[in-house]
Amino acid sequence: MTPRRSRDGTLSSALLLVANILIPAAILVFATGFFPYKPLLSGLASYSAASEYGDPPAPPFDKLVFMVIDALRSDFVYAPDSGFEFTQSLIRNGVALPFTAHATSPTVTMPRLKAITTGSSPSFLDVVLNLDEADESSSLASQDTWLAQMKAKGTGKLLMYGDDTWLKLFPGTFDRADGTTSFFVSDFTEVDTNVTRHIAAELKNDDWNTMVLHYLGLDHIGHKGGPRSPHMLVKQREMDAIVREIYTAIESEDHLRSTLFVVCGDHGMNEAGNHGASSAGETSPALVFMSPKLRELGSTLQSPVPEDESFQYYSTVEQSDLAPTLAALLGFPVPKNNLGALIPDFLPFWPNKRDQIQLLMRNARQILDIVIAVFGQLESEAGTEALAHSNSDYQELARGWQDLSASYDKSVDGEDNPELIPSITKWLQTSQSVLGSMASNYDMPRMFLGQAAALLALVAAVTAAAWGVDDKAASLVPLSGMLLAYGAMMFASSYVEEEHHFWYWATTAWLAYIGLRGFKRGNHSAVLQTLSTTAMLAATRIIRSWNQTGQKFAGEPDIVKTYLHTNPTLLWCLIGATYFWVHQNLIASLSGLPVWLGFTVSTGMVLAAFTFKVAFTLEDAPELVTEFARRLLQLNFSQGASADLVSRARAVFIGLALLTVCTVLFMLSRRHRFLGRPGPSTLLTIYTLLALTQSRTPSVPLYLLFNTQLLALASHVPVLSPAELSTTLVLLQHAAFFAAGGSNSIASVDLASAYNGVARFAALPVGALAFVSNWAGPIWWSLAGVVVLGRKRADMQRTGVVGGKAGDLFRGHVAVRTVFVAGGVVAVMAACTVLRTHLFVWTVFSPKYLYCAAWSLGQHLVVDVGVAGVVYWLGALEARG
Repeated sequence: MTPRRSRDGTLSSALLLVANILIPAAILVFATGFFPYKPLLSGLASYSAASEYGDPPAPPFDKLVFMVIDALRSDFVYAPDSGFEFTQSLIRNGVALPFTAHATSPTVTMPRLKAITTGSSPSFLDVVLNLDEADESSSLASQDTWLAQMKAKGTGKLLMYGDDTWLKLFPGTFDRADGTTSFFVSDFTEVDTNVTRHIAAELKNDDWNTMVLHYLGLDHIGHKGGPRSPHMLVKQREMDAIVREIYTAIESEDHLRSTLFVVCGDHGMNEAGNHGASSAGETSPALVFMSPKLRELGSTLQSPVPEDESFQYYSTVEQSDLAPTLAALLGFPVPKNNLGALIPDFLPFWPNKRDQIQLLMRNARQILDIVIAVFGQLESEAGTEALAHSNSDYQELARGWQDLSASYDKSVDGEDNPELIPSITKWLQTSQSVLGSMASNYDMPRMFLGQAAALLALVAAVTAAAWGVDDKAASLVPLSGMLLAYGAMMFASSYVEEEHHFWYWATTAWLAYIGLRGFKRGNHSAVLQTLSTTAMLAATRIIRSWNQTGQKFAGEPDIVKTYLHTNPTLLWCLIGATYFWVHQNLIASLSGLPVWLGFTVSTGMVLAAFTFKVAFTLEDAPELVTEFARRLLQLNFSQGASADLVSRARAVFIGLALLTVCTVLFMLSRRHRFLGRPGPSTLLTIYTLLALTQSRTPSVPLYLLFNTQLLALASHVPVLSPAELSTTLVLLQHAAFFAAGGSNSIASVDLASAYNGVARFAALPVGALAFVSNWAGPIWWSLAGVVVLGRKRADMQRTGVVGGKAGDLFRGHVAVRTVFVAGGVVAVMAACTVLRTHLFVWTVFSPKYLYCAAWSLGQHLVVDVGVAGVVYWLGALEARG
């Protein structure tokens, strides 16, 4: 190696280190500016703050039972095929008032509970905090909520049974509580039984004024089997039975006669059973108010009602409207940070029009305080600085408030104005719309600092690639073009939502290009070249059609829905073929051991993994398990000693860990006779078993297709430059991610396998398992890339090509990947900054930023650089032996 080349290699390594340190720093700094905590009005609201309206009218209720059924989509309660038959009878009898409550994105539990209890719009950062069971930074203990107001009334204790998110949000608020973890999605029963067992006794007690119940089972069923799961109707009937028990107690127990019973969902779910984004199903939970007193309102609604694809049943209200409505019905001031409007359907509870006007004006005065906090002091006289304000929304609200004030003053003087109540309601709705859609209080200096760091990382990565990659400049042109197209795409919301099309078409075009180029270079016979190119393109075409992802066409037909869900026998034939392929690879990898030992270890390991997958699917989606698979499960574990899923998963993980440790030790000792294949190939086979364990059952056969692509790609390794090889791996990684059902929506995050082998929540193992579940395909291609790079290294060393040294090749590979990652981070940050006032900033661009962070930190730094780097180094060490 020449001194100059050595110097360039050292500088390239130093710049790569700088770039990969700057990337996480840039992501963190930008996030602190893009996802800040919103400033809130402190303290508890009081009636005296709006004493000009007189004494508040008497409320019709003094107790509250607030029952949240997680992911209770509106059609689950109101549609003809609902299991809530008793609830529907209450609607028909006029003692239940139904609504569809619009839940704004992000549709996950923590931000939705914040909206329900405070009436405000929570921060999108709560999506991240929602995933951390141990987080306490999102507490609402010091904020004004209807829970705080009910506690301040001093008329009874506060109780909570169910999802422990309530305990995290309201520490010290509840006098009696029993929380259950919200992320153990394999549990449909215990999480709900733990709530129900408290109800009968508490309904007999008269020492409380608020009882919160939060049921998780229905949400868990959605995550595991979707809204059409065979478990769903059973769970709905179970919830309806609990509604019957509580309502019957309200009718029969004297101390419950003035109890308001509210049943609602915190969010809905999409057709895959997930939530987090903004599809109609996710943003349309049910909301039902129940009490014998509601008969006074004279409701004559029918139930059930016909199916509605938009999920908008009966009247639609905002979820934040709960806070001021409960305030009026239970007799406490509207929480200070509320953006909701009192639901007008309840105004007939107060026959006196003055009482109705007072309730609405108090609600409006409370929201006016927020308007003032946002825009500045509102002058009391028209025509002053309020109307000179440059913000058109502010001008509209200011004029509207002045008109309302004038009309209210006239009504106090005795002038009858039948339009006053509709005018107040309209102003409330306008204020709600303006304040709810306002851009967050972005910290622009931090955002610009984050972008500067990302841009510096890109410059460092490009320079490192220029110095450290031995390819001709033309080899970097495809990567540059791909990065420019990808960056431009980040500025269009529809392209972000449907990003998978970019990777599918780019991958297909690139594989076709390198295949056709192979004919020109004549590296192999025409027949072999034709077969390898056809295999690559055919496998890619099937992969593209496997799972319909994205947001606009997620429910469209695909291979899984059309062929595999309707034909479980075909599904299990493909799954069986996949495990058999892994079995054969594992036997080949351990062929250096005694035949009996290698076969026993391989068979035992694959059988344990396969039976776990059968048992998991039998619990998760029993309709997909064939009779043959059930009998196979019974053959391996007798019914009397059947292992549970946690034990099965742990057996698989322990076996994989032992195999990995042994393989690494063999590689370090350079004892080739123990391994029938190179160490990286053996580790890839071991990881494949882990990927199959953590992947959705219908996605298991994808790994046969990935292997087909890998085998076909191997024939092109000699003619591909290192930069072209790295570009190919980037494309295949992203295509694999979307083929398994991934997208840029929070709703597509799969938590079903995050608890494999875990008995209770622990952030590190659950987080790691969740990442492997969702990035199983990209991780597979990262390790497959090490195998391919090993072959490239051997080929370069055999032909004496400059740069064939192990360190040079992998450094160039990392440089190419870092250029793409840094460029992607720059583009996403720029899009989030430029489009920060865009209508879809929280539903499209913010989730994309979180996915960008996961790709950059988890996939790139941890897997592509860290794990793959260690495996590549072990492979190079083994090869030298």
